Amino acid sequence: MSIFTEAQAKAILDKVIALSQADECTASLSGSMAGNIRFARNNVSTSGIVENVQLGVSVAFGKRVGTATTNEFDDASLERVVRRAEDLARLAPENPEFMPAIGKQTYAPTSTFSAATAAITPEFRAQVAADSILPCRGNGLVAAGFLEDSQGFTAIANSKGNFGYQTSTSADYTCTVRTEDERGSGWVGRNVTDISTFNAGRNVDIAIRKARDSADVRALEPGKYTVILEPHAAAGLISFMMNFFDARSADEGRSFLSKRGGGNKVGEQVFDPRVNIVCDPAHPEVPVLPWDGDGLPRTAMPVIQDGKVANLAYSRYWANRQGVPERAMPGNLIMSGGTKSTADLVRETERGVLVTRTWYIRMVDPQTVLLTGLTRDGTFYIENGQVRYPIKNFRFNESPVIMLNNIDELGRPIRVSGDESRFAMMIPPMRLRDFTFTSLSDAV
Repeated sequence: MSIFTEAQAKAILDKVIALSQADECTASLSGSMAGNIRFARNNVSTSGIVENVQLGVSVAFGKRVGTATTNEFDDASLERVVRRAEDLARLAPENPEFMPAIGKQTYAPTSTFSAATAAITPEFRAQVAADSILPCRGNGLVAAGFLEDSQGFTAIANSKGNFGYQTSTSADYTCTVRTEDERGSGWVGRNVTDISTFNAGRNVDIAIRKARDSADVRALEPGKYTVILEPHAAAGLISFMMNFFDARSADEGRSFLSKRGGGNKVGEQVFDPRVNIVCDPAHPEVPVLPWDGDGLPRTAMPVIQDGKVANLAYSRYWANRQGVPERAMPGNLIMSGGTKSTADLVRETERGVLVTRTWYIRMVDPQTVLLTGLTRDGTFYIENGQVRYPIKNFRFNESPVIMLNNIDELGRPIRVSGDESRFAMMIPPMRLRDFTFTSLSDAV
């Protein structure tokens, strides 16, 4: 059994805490049951179910810390894992950034669980594959994709009386459709908590349309263009930038948010006033666990407000050193926008480039967050409010900081698939001025 009830999880964690002879003990117990189906070349290639449960125990003698894990839960195994962690702690050097375990916390449950997703069957997964493959088979198109669904639980406890328990579900779907001659390619990705909001046929139609429309490309000269980034295309760049919203790297001069002469740029205008990003664990469309990796309760908090840096992430150690209150690391990021779809933004664009996906993004300069990457799976030229023809893919060199100062308009935010970021994200499509394409790419 990989899904423990709250009572079962608490009984195991209570035993672990009671067994420890260290100054303090923290334990986490998590389990999941994940199903998947993979298809390629219009045929199912693999499918399966993976179950796993793991207990992690961390103990401290003073500032010496030891950690051990196990997936066996009888009394003898629980004692062994605690003793192993204690033995390692006694051998470890002191951690100069050690922070003691947190005290008892209160967690507000979030809606991370869906009964419909937990009830997914192999037959359902097979139907998703069929709904993706059949529209392509016999029509000059080739589908390849992956569906993974999971249900799980997470429980935490420590020797200071803290305890938390939460169940969750998720489903990730991606599909790439290519023309048989491999001249056209389209992609679609979805990430949901509740599978009842997902329709494979409707989604694969998006990839089919992009694949058909992206064949017979023309070359466009590299340069600066007005671009429309679909939400998945924008997410790859913005998620990179959000990794720098860390107070320590900013305070130590290692970030674009470092202030000359010391300190950080909290409160300063860094972006267009229309840029607003918040984290909110209880957001109905992107709910996340109500605590972070340290067990601190997550709360709604602005990250960027009206273009100004509102808050940075603090590790417990850095918060203590800087004399600021401890607060949880965010688990999601929600960027505000307008009400228009990508198609609406296209209709209002005189000339520009539509980018449906970005990939292979790498850092060029951390101080400016200058990134390089490529477009793929359908890049198109827009003229007089219409997509006129597909164009060759570009390599771009662009900073999301500059990008978010060159906003023409933001559209309606959507939840983007989980592979784009360590955060759950909602991102709007966006029309931007002067986006920099540096060279052409022959890849489809």
